[in-house]
Amino acid sequence: MERIFYSHGKLLLTSEYVVLDGAKALAIPTKKGQSLRLNLKGTKSNTIYWSSYTVDDNLWFEDTLSISKHGIFSVSDSKISKTLCDILLAAQRLNPLFLTEVSERIVTTQLEFPRSWGLGSSSTLINNIAQWAEVDAFELLFTSFKGSGYDIAAAQTDTPFSYHVINGIPSFKAETLNWPFKDQLFFVHLNKKQDSKEGISHYKAKRNTQEIDIDYFSAISEAMLSATTFTAFKDLMNTHEEAISAIIETPTIKTQFFSEFTGAIKSLGAWGGDFVLVTGTLAEMSYFKERGYRTIIPFSEMCL
Repeated sequence: MERIFYSHGKLLLTSEYVVLDGAKALAIPTKKGQSLRLNLKGTKSNTIYWSSYTVDDNLWFEDTLSISKHGIFSVSDSKISKTLCDILLAAQRLNPLFLTEVSERIVTTQLEFPRSWGLGSSSTLINNIAQWAEVDAFELLFTSFKGSGYDIAAAQTDTPFSYHVINGIPSFKAETLNWPFKDQLFFVHLNKKQDSKEGISHYKAKRNTQEIDIDYFSAISEAMLSATTFTAFKDLMNTHEEAISAIIETPTIKTQFFSEFTGAIKSLGAWGGDFVLVTGTLAEMSYFKERGYRTIIPFSEMCL
């Protein structure tokens, strides 16, 4: 018997960091995601044969897991194997019937985007495992990883959405981006992956030394969502970027690397890597190509 699960990737357009403290954020699911294919064999076995493939169909992770009443164990001692076992155990705690059937399982995951892009190789995996285990994906995320949960919302939806956490409970709502300037929005990859956990830890350390106006960022998100002119949208991008820069005491990406660029540049998610949102024409994107940043994706090609 074969079952297939699928989840979309994610990008956080506004309220990076402060979404953790209740600010409203604007986010999009991406056209590219990750699938999980489960095959149950008739063999009486408590074994999971796990294989993970890149977007280029190259095997990047492989493991054999054993299930027993004492836990889920890997033949490997790698960090990835430990994380995988932790996620499966967390799913089992949420649904004690998960993985109780004695059967050999062959699991194959397939990414549709490069792992270095930061579009959610972990969140799509967690959402796929949650579907398989028939548990709440947000609960699974909060027990096995940390974060705001917006990436789980992206995995489950097929439209841009606003997102915030109210009293610890995730809330998201489908939104329509009626931006007449979408053709002047691009995602540029910074040629390196950023560690979200590291970014969150840095933010929390800085947050404890200052007072943050959460409503201010929620208002920016609302204003960006309803923006009708390109000038207003760019101004909001710059305002947001400067405000986050002040909180985490880190220069903006534009200040650090692209000070001569005439358009607006906004960091997405943890600062320092992955994609940034950039304004300009297709011709103006040559500025980045000339400097070695060759992964440039139009907004409409990235956003589901």
